[in-house]
Amino acid sequence: MPNFSSIDTFALAGRPVRRMGYGAMQLAGPGVFGPPKDRDAALAVLREAIAAGVDHIDTSDFYGPHVTNQIIREALHPYPHDLTIVTKVGAVRDSAGAWLPAQEPADLERAVHDNLRNLGLDALEVVNMRVMGNVHAPSEGSIEKQVTALAELQQRGLVRHVGLSNVTAAQIAEAQRITKVVCVQNHYNLVHRDDDGLIDALAEQGIAYVPFFPLGGFTPIQSSELSDLAGKLGATPMQVALAWLLHRAPNILLIPGTSSVGHLRENLQAARLKLSDEVLDQLNAIGAERG
Repeated sequence: MPNFSSIDTFALAGRPVRRMGYGAMQLAGPGVFGPPKDRDAALAVLREAIAAGVDHIDTSDFYGPHVTNQIIREALHPYPHDLTIVTKVGAVRDSAGAWLPAQEPADLERAVHDNLRNLGLDALEVVNMRVMGNVHAPSEGSIEKQVTALAELQQRGLVRHVGLSNVTAAQIAEAQRITKVVCVQNHYNLVHRDDDGLIDALAEQGIAYVPFFPLGGFTPIQSSELSDLAGKLGATPMQVALAWLLHRAPNILLIPGTSSVGHLRENLQAARLKLSDEVLDQLNAIGAERG
């Protein structure tokens, strides 16, 4: 496996962004619902991320709902000129916090306006169409109607670039016949590697791949082999898992999330972790065993 960790940036929406970004999902309350337990701490995490050089933040107005975007606006508006905020549409939350599909064109337009209002923007830099599929796994089916709706909002100047989330290769190809796709956000990490071939295909096209649940999501990656390797490297298991992703392919952009400044700093340090070919082989073996 080539070593891509030294490549600091990759193009997203026509401009280079650092490959270690920040995912804002955990800024909301438990279950990504309601306000955070400590709003000041949430504001501090965002400001620390920007101070540390993060220039790519991933969010959605259905986090909270509305809460996360409102915190981003309070912490960072007016935004740094080089900050790329990526949001997503395609779901809503009910009063109990359940995630419900919202995939009709009217739903998508409403979601775009919600994101604009709560982020305090006139146009959204990147909007990912989040296909519901099998919750955290894609399933085949046409997404022409949804992508066409976003392309129309793009023509109206409300959306600058379109991305996709939780999609198959066939759905990406279908979307590309309608508009340019600048990024794909799917479930992928050291032990969940269904998208290996897709990542390489997107790299050839210069399209960013942004893994969600890079550390396992609601069930963090657990591996004694990973822990042993991390101990030898003087790093945490999660730092090694993030570093492996940066080594995996040059088009991978990371958005690990946290509501802790200390954890944020720990995540960002993973970008400096160099993995030898021997360590990479051992990590790849862990993924093969779990895949």
